[in-house]
Amino acid sequence: MKTTFKPFDASRYLDNGAIIAEYLTAAAEDSNPEVFLAALGDVAKALGMAEIARASGLGRESLYKSLGAGAHPRFETISAILKALGVRFEFVPEPRASRKGHLAEGRAAFKPGRKAKVKSPAAKRR
Repeated sequence: MKTTFKPFDASRYLDNGAIIAEYLTAAAEDSNPEVFLAALGDVAKALGMAEIARASGLGRESLYKSLGAGAHPRFETISAILKALGVRFEFVPEPRASRKGHLAEGRAAFKPGRKAKVKSPAAKRR
């Protein structure tokens, strides 16, 4: 007897906000942007493509194109889709980034109101 398998459909398991947020977070951590777009598509499918298209202000076909393979949607499009999905971006420092020196250098260089000391090529010749 031959065993057959149905294709895996992640959208069937995306049934609450916590699971959706974790799924999108994991997809966003992948270096391949196609993974994140596919995950957005799965979530939109789970919540209803037509509803997400309407809530994001996109046409349904535009939503499909924006989330399709090989798409390069604009930030505004992704932002509108995320808002329609009821999720938002959140930035958290990585454990290695919080070690002494790594971010400390960036903080010292970019303090608001502090003028940066930049040596011009002309100043070096003097």
